[in-house]
Amino acid sequence: MTAEPASPAHRIEDLAHLSGATVRTIRAYQDRGLLPRPERRGRANLYSDAHLVRLRQIADLLDRGYTLASIKELLDAWDAGRGLGGVLGLVAEVDGPWTDEEAARISRADLEERFGGTPDDAAVAEAVELGVLEPVPGDEDSFLVPSPQELAVAVELHAAGVPLSAISGHLRELRGQVEHIAAGFLQFTTEHLFARYLDGPHRPTDADATEAASLVRRLRPLAQQTVDAELARAMRLLAVRHLRQRLGADEAPDTPIPTRTVPIPEETMRGVERLVGPQQAADFIALAAEREVRARALDRLASSHRSSADLDETP
Repeated sequence: MTAEPASPAHRIEDLAHLSGATVRTIRAYQDRGLLPRPERRGRANLYSDAHLVRLRQIADLLDRGYTLASIKELLDAWDAGRGLGGVLGLVAEVDGPWTDEEAARISRADLEERFGGTPDDAAVAEAVELGVLEPVPGDEDSFLVPSPQELAVAVELHAAGVPLSAISGHLRELRGQVEHIAAGFLQFTTEHLFARYLDGPHRPTDADATEAASLVRRLRPLAQQTVDAELARAMRLLAVRHLRQRLGADEAPDTPIPTRTVPIPEETMRGVERLVGPQQAADFIALAAEREVRARALDRLASSHRSSADLDETP
């Protein structure tokens, strides 16, 4: 019978080098029960590849935002035979991208050119604070743009005359409102879909976590699709109401103006958004409709004048 090869033995300094953790961190993990004690051989403490794998798992979970206490519970569950693969798969799905948009890179010079060509260090610092821009380590002249669409909206608003400070303030306010919507969506889906996986008397099994991860993958686009549809509906409704109130303010400021929701084909809405940008689409449609109404009224007046003139010239 052939003996299985022994796992490589590492001293703590070698384990630290291989894992990227410090010796002090490894000892702290041992004290907290996150890492098994090493094997004692003579005067030496030796670690196996299993210790290296565990250290990499801990590092991965820390990067995902888990605390050491919650990591210990996950690892204890795995050691008890309840599995960790499904849980990590669920974490990966939740922590993955919630949009198809891809980050882009932009130079400081290009950024300044897009915003009028004048350097504004305060605006850049605020954009970094908001996460609209992310510094590139080792390159002070470049930034990572997590959402190029969001930056493009800011460029269009600034080109239209909106100050950068106002754009930043609006983004802060909007972000709080959107986070409230996201919290509501998560509460809704947790109550009706994920409670059976997360709220039981025991932690989810590997199979439960795998099934929940698959459900997250299927439902991920729904939040954005719902918000997009409802935002388009609200913008159509409120933009027309706002425009009518402004146009009629001088004549009857205290008279409520009736409103009506008018459906617009999705393809038409997308075409308008490509033309003037999502933020100004509703205003564009309302103004275009108002211009058409006024143009037809002028045509009727002109037609009536021509008809009267023809009658006057009749012998």
